[in-house]
Amino acid sequence: MPPRDKKKTTPAINLLAGGTAGLCEALSCHPLDTIKVRMQLTTRSANGSRVGFFGTAGSIVSNEGFFALYKGLGAVITGIVPKMAIRFSSFEFYKTALSNKETGKTSPTGIFFAGLAAGTTEAVLVVNPTDVVKIRLQAQHHSMTDPLETPPRYRNAAQCAYMIVREEGLRVLYRGVVLTALRQATNQAVNFTAYTELKAYCAKLQPDLVELPSYQHMILGLISGALGPLSNAPIDTIKTRMQREKATVGETALSRVARISRNLVQREGFLAFYKGITPRVMRVAPGQAVTFAVYEQVSTFLETVPALSGRAVLCNED
Repeated sequence: MPPRDKKKTTPAINLLAGGTAGLCEALSCHPLDTIKVRMQLTTRSANGSRVGFFGTAGSIVSNEGFFALYKGLGAVITGIVPKMAIRFSSFEFYKTALSNKETGKTSPTGIFFAGLAAGTTEAVLVVNPTDVVKIRLQAQHHSMTDPLETPPRYRNAAQCAYMIVREEGLRVLYRGVVLTALRQATNQAVNFTAYTELKAYCAKLQPDLVELPSYQHMILGLISGALGPLSNAPIDTIKTRMQREKATVGETALSRVARISRNLVQREGFLAFYKGITPRVMRVAPGQAVTFAVYEQVSTFLETVPALSGRAVLCNED
């Protein structure tokens, strides 16, 4: 989410406000992400029918318990603060670099490319490793309600990451990084551009307001957040299947993408690329609404803190 135009935010504010917003988003929307991953990983049932959103959710809860919907949450929370800090800080950096040197304003095209670069940056530094761990945890069908059942292979995010690195190597945490970067880049490019333009339009319609109310930030976030998943669903489905697999000797990343894509089309049809799109939109859109609203409120409060606002003044004098 872009900082307000009236004042540049500092890295400290980006870290605190972004981390708080990301934590709220993860806690409220993670079950939808688990359902999305399970839908992307499952094939058709024996009678050829597809398992839908509610069927997948019901199966998880009945067979594994309600808290199975929160599998992989530890990996998400571990990466959410640095991800948000990198997203907001890098976006501001790229936005400034692409701004008009005379007016200081950044065009919609500049906003789009700044979001594209920010999404790529967060994907490489944070998102892909945590995604690999999260998906391995979410893919387990172990029942959390039956103490007699064989314990799952991966118990938590830290142990999962350790076993992946020990058994498969550090490079596995970056499997699918190109697809993750494409997904995050398109998400943030669309997200930042849509939110910035919608926010400016709403501000123009309400010139008497110093700041838009929280409910408007949430509505704008909901709209902008829904656009990204609709544009890159096939990328996300291929990435999820790739990150679940163990390494195959001699197979390149490109050949792996081609094999997964070919199998999807041949065995399940073209619409398989859009598996999990319902929970993904249902997760990302309200997630962005929460992120935008919380970020705006927390950053507004932090700008009143003397130490942080003092740093903002020093930053603006550069």
